[in-house]
Amino acid sequence: MSWVKKTLGELCTIQKGKIGIKKATPGEFPLVVTAEERLSHNEYHFEGNAVIIPLVSSTGHGHKSLKRIHFQSGKFAVGNILCAVIPIDENVLRADYLYRFLDLNREKELVSRMKGMANVTLPIKEIAKIKIPVPPIEAQIVFVQQYSILEEKSNDLGEEITHQLNLVKQLRKAFLREAMQGKLVPQDPNDEQASLILEKIKLEKKRLMKEKKIKKQKTLPQIPEEEIPFEIPANWVWCRFEDILELTNTSLRRGPFGSSIKKNMFVKQSAYTTKVYEQKNAIYKNFELGDYHIELEEFPNLKSFIAKPGDIIISCAGTIGETYVLPSDAPKGIINQALLKVVVNEKIITSVYFTKVFQSLLKDRVNNDAKGSAMKNLGSINYLKQNLNIPLPPLKEQKRILTKLDGLMQYCDELEKSIEDSQQQNELLLQQVLREALEPKEKEVVE
Repeated sequence: MSWVKKTLGELCTIQKGKIGIKKATPGEFPLVVTAEERLSHNEYHFEGNAVIIPLVSSTGHGHKSLKRIHFQSGKFAVGNILCAVIPIDENVLRADYLYRFLDLNREKELVSRMKGMANVTLPIKEIAKIKIPVPPIEAQIVFVQQYSILEEKSNDLGEEITHQLNLVKQLRKAFLREAMQGKLVPQDPNDEQASLILEKIKLEKKRLMKEKKIKKQKTLPQIPEEEIPFEIPANWVWCRFEDILELTNTSLRRGPFGSSIKKNMFVKQSAYTTKVYEQKNAIYKNFELGDYHIELEEFPNLKSFIAKPGDIIISCAGTIGETYVLPSDAPKGIINQALLKVVVNEKIITSVYFTKVFQSLLKDRVNNDAKGSAMKNLGSINYLKQNLNIPLPPLKEQKRILTKLDGLMQYCDELEKSIEDSQQQNELLLQQVLREALEPKEKEVVE
């Protein structure tokens, strides 16, 4: 028997969903929405086998994209920003075959037909124009079966690739752990011992407090043995978070926004404004994100919350513990309430080395100790100073460790890229095999 090519308008009914997703009443019937997981509704509007296609872009204004389409059977409801494509006669066109075809050709047949500049949509009339190859029903059944077999094999390979990527993540953690325990590079007896450097800094701090150049601080007790999680080399020393801070009154600050700053204080960027750093700057390691600015001269009480190049910002609400050293080309900016600013004493520890310590040893601790029900928050500044302990190597060894870590992390990057390339090749191969199965010889096709 010959294959034919027909439009979806000839082969299917195409109906827009009938319920606003937010207006749905939870019930016994699946409600197909744009997300992968189904919601539910107390009524059904469709029955049978159908392909469900979103009618709006998946990535918002100005972009053509569809993350997914759906196959649904039985009695179900569909959100009103999607449509149900239902074969008129499943002895001519099976819905599961149609779903596989459209999913394989999503970019070519669906995304390319999306319209609009700001609000990008997929008109139903454009879906009706899609012309598909329709093989005999027996060939459709075989194709769906073969697709399932290939998909299962691909999923197995995908699971193995995911496992390999997880192993690389564990390898990164192992390298960091070895670094923090003094096992990554050999110690040099000519390095000045970290304990001696620390004592010099403590004497300088006492002098500055006596001269009233910095606020008087309570002397913390020595770190008890039960708080030391592992042994470190003889020329290293355990110290408290407070010990590694720059000797100023503003070396550790939580952002002031909320009660101190109102939204109407934000202004458009100009030569006279100061950037407001947000949590996303720390999470995505990008100082350019965000467009909030204030006129700092009008709020002199906020100057102590300025973060400058070389300072460390740490996310401290919701997503906790993401660290970022502001690079040399970053502008000075005010931190908001979801950020912590840390200025370390470069005579003791480098900013980059501190971020490695935080990532390896302290991030899990502060997340476990975070407070809050609706949104977790990093503990108080006093909590940080008193409860976070740091294994401190000599300054020269820190630099050797960072050099070694850079090489090892580059090795991990290369491993990940190789694995991800394999994953991409696997997906492309699957798609190619399936597309070839949908391309009959020309003599078999009847237009």
